[in-house]
Amino acid sequence: MDETKGSPSTSFGSPVLDKMVQRLKSTSDPKRRYEYVIWLGKKLPQLSQEDISESIKVKGCVSQVYVKGELSNGLISWKGFSDALITKGLLSLLILGLGNMTPEDILEIDESFIGETGLNKSLTPSRSNGFLNIFLNMKSQAQKLSKNPSSLQNKS
Repeated sequence: MDETKGSPSTSFGSPVLDKMVQRLKSTSDPKRRYEYVIWLGKKLPQLSQEDISESIKVKGCVSQVYVKGELSNGLISWKGFSDALITKGLLSLLILGLGNMTPEDILEIDESFIGETGLNKSLTPSRSNGFLNIFLNMKSQAQKLSKNPSSLQNKS
């Protein structure tokens, strides 16, 4: 609902991420949360087969998860792949929520937003851990891109 107080403590550094967190937080029904996550998964910007490599594989996920950030005009855009429906949705949430941000802005985002979604109440421990690992992988890539903008770029 738009009647929220909108306090600064609910901002995680990305308006898109804030909106998705609020949407997930606003329902207490785990089924509705899963439906939203699955819907997000359908919006996932896909990696091409040739982009999938061990260097962008997310470690610590039961599913196969790959995420790649590319820096253009100072902003990171993300693409990803997951072989599992729920994980694909979690990956999409992060890709959309952290997209078109500077590496420095991404590095400022605290993982506390994950708890605010309420997903930790309905996800299995391995999925919750995978969600965190995807986020940490993306922060690591943002760190590398902030220091060396060409470090994760495609060789063209």
